[in-house]
Amino acid sequence: MRSGYTTGTCAAAAVLAAAWHTFAGRDSSRCQVELPGGGKAEIEARRAEPETAADGCVWFSVKKDAGDDPDITDGALIQAAVEPLEKREQDDRGREREEGLWYRSEEYPFLFLTGGPGIGVVTRPGLACPPGFYAINPVPRTMIFRTAGQLYRSLGMRGDYLIRIRIPGGEALAEKTFNPKLGICGGLSVLGTSGIVRPMSEEALTETIRLEIHMRAAAGENSLILVPGNYGERFLKENLGISPKWAVHCSNFVAFSIRTAVRENMKHILFTGHMGKLVKVAGGAPNTHSRYGDRRMEILAESLERTAQGPERMQKSLSRTDLEDVKRQILACNTVDGAIGILEGKGIREPVMADVTERIREQMDRWGGGKTEIQVLTFSEVYGILGMSSLCGLMIEKWRRRQR
Repeated sequence: MRSGYTTGTCAAAAVLAAAWHTFAGRDSSRCQVELPGGGKAEIEARRAEPETAADGCVWFSVKKDAGDDPDITDGALIQAAVEPLEKREQDDRGREREEGLWYRSEEYPFLFLTGGPGIGVVTRPGLACPPGFYAINPVPRTMIFRTAGQLYRSLGMRGDYLIRIRIPGGEALAEKTFNPKLGICGGLSVLGTSGIVRPMSEEALTETIRLEIHMRAAAGENSLILVPGNYGERFLKENLGISPKWAVHCSNFVAFSIRTAVRENMKHILFTGHMGKLVKVAGGAPNTHSRYGDRRMEILAESLERTAQGPERMQKSLSRTDLEDVKRQILACNTVDGAIGILEGKGIREPVMADVTERIREQMDRWGGGKTEIQVLTFSEVYGILGMSSLCGLMIEKWRRRQR
């Protein structure tokens, strides 16, 4: 699949075009920037329309190409302008207030960097950018300062310059990202660590999860709710009366999320998820994506066998022949809800689901090294709550009381 360029790389290319215009009066349509991960990228940049904006700056645009990655910012215009600081208003008090949003560089002390419309502003601690600053992450900042700074020195420039970044329409696009949940308000983030967008990057997903958990810890939290996705979030709200704002989406990265929570000293984790996904965890799967295998029906059949042989007999006993017949039916199912329907029909859904849920909790506890209390609730869209670990109810009640 085709790779693309990060927002940070596009911003650096737009800055280079703007710097050539401001420093040398020259427009360059092809801008070559160094990538943090090595190598160079040559990217097309054009003057933005209108050529001279109301702020008196000439802006340059780079249209982001994210390759084959389903990036919400694919096709967005990343724009930059470079202006000499002596042109700006000389009111010291106003200047001081504005400079609160300016980044500085020790290596290039003559350059300053700020955001603009469509770039989000950080409102919470724990992110890579301090609260009150535009969300332009450290690696893109370094790229931008280096790209403009090297050109400045090569041309023998003098004086201080302000670099400005904006993304038209960025505020609306940001509503479709994690930014509002992370406390980044009013727009998108300028991101990138390698400079390259690799399609369906697991690294990007896990970094988002790690960052959100870290932010909770930085805010003084020691309790966490994990859900795989929208099903779990909706179940929290509609069935448990807990606001989705408390939940962190972990997607398929169950083991990673729990280990991250432990590293961030989370002492209590409530994990709420659809049985169709979490049943894989009972079988030891650290990642529940289908490409890592699918033993859902085998795991359910194992729990059926365990329950039949366990100290607590099923409410409706089955003969060995009946048991084998039910196992065969489960193994022939295509969906977990279909298998649960078979157990329901035999009157044995509750004990089998209790066993699966406990197996999920035990596996999560192993990933957590026993360093945090983990309680699990599993559910189905068809059958509602399927299983709750022993102290799950108490943890749910604590979260409910917290909201009052």
